[in-house]
Amino acid sequence: MGRARLILPLFFMVMMIDGYDLAALPLSLPYIVKEMDIAPSAFSGALSAVLVGLGAGALLIGPLGDRFGRRVLIVGSLLLIAAATIGTAFSSTISEFVIWRFLTGAALGACLPNVTAATAEVAAPQRRAATIALISAGISIGAITAGLITPLLVRLGGWQLIFHGAGVFILLLAAVLFFVMPASEAATEKAESVAATRGSILAPLSARYFPATALFVAFYTLNVFVLYMIVSWLPHLLTTAKLSLEASSQLTAFFQGGGLVGGLLISWFIDRGRGVLAFMVAYGLAITAFVGTGGAGASALIWAGLLAVIGAGASGAPLAIMALSSSFYPAHVYSAAIGLAVAVGRLGAIAGPLVGGRLVEQEYSPQSFLLICAAPLLACMALAALSPRVKKADAA
Repeated sequence: MGRARLILPLFFMVMMIDGYDLAALPLSLPYIVKEMDIAPSAFSGALSAVLVGLGAGALLIGPLGDRFGRRVLIVGSLLLIAAATIGTAFSSTISEFVIWRFLTGAALGACLPNVTAATAEVAAPQRRAATIALISAGISIGAITAGLITPLLVRLGGWQLIFHGAGVFILLLAAVLFFVMPASEAATEKAESVAATRGSILAPLSARYFPATALFVAFYTLNVFVLYMIVSWLPHLLTTAKLSLEASSQLTAFFQGGGLVGGLLISWFIDRGRGVLAFMVAYGLAITAFVGTGGAGASALIWAGLLAVIGAGASGAPLAIMALSSSFYPAHVYSAAIGLAVAVGRLGAIAGPLVGGRLVEQEYSPQSFLLICAAPLLACMALAALSPRVKKADAA
């Protein structure tokens, strides 16, 4: 436990990097387009590139942690994240932004699955699920931190400092983890265990689990689509609503904070058999808040309240969906199911910024933009309502 108490806070910081880095470009976008005099919609590819890289890294590089050890993959990935994050600050063309953000995403995709696996290995068995959920909350904390400190960083060193500062922090974290993590971390799995894991990769698609998998994957992908559609363009939408650049950056923290609280609350109700009701309430309130944005005007206070409510449904639900899905599968199938959902979910995450960019290009108002997001959330409500039937069918 002594080693766990030292390593787990560092893993939490790695998750914070994920949240910070995913929020960095959307937060810096209003400053970049002003300096470079480029239309915001031109950055759709750059906003999606990090998500393309994330999926590619998770599928192609992340599994190498089983062969070479968690420390090698985590520290090596952090070094690449640092280099790509710093490289982003030197970008002067759209193509350069796309390349650096893709590399950032690929490194994040390689790093995060290994952090999750290493967390499960060092956590106390009786608190493993809670520990993983708590460490994963670092993603929301990182995004909140990015929103809060962006105005200060811009004042101190321009939008470039958003990336330079993060890059230096990541380098320091990589050095600390190199010395704290044991070289053999998670690298000594028995051959038969590895073979069993590989054999279960397609298990979620078998006839027994396919109904649960179809619902789980669709549920998660639709919610991730809405999440990234909003988070990628939220700073721009807020500036369109006549809010200052500083207020726009800081208000994104309310969206992420609402997501953190919402995800934990929905998960709490899931543990008590009230998950469907919790999802319905969260989504219903988010859709109501979409409508309410039409009367928010340029009031930062009203926007803060509305974004917290929207975040609870759009940002909090994906975390809770993972908790809900644990009742769909036995232990030996669950990790494969999560991997499949995350891989397919990347498609939704990639499509979100692109669809949002199309709406921005056509000059949709902030309220109209957000009302369009209500459609996939309504679909998520329907899937949440179907989840008890899937569990009953699987149990049978």
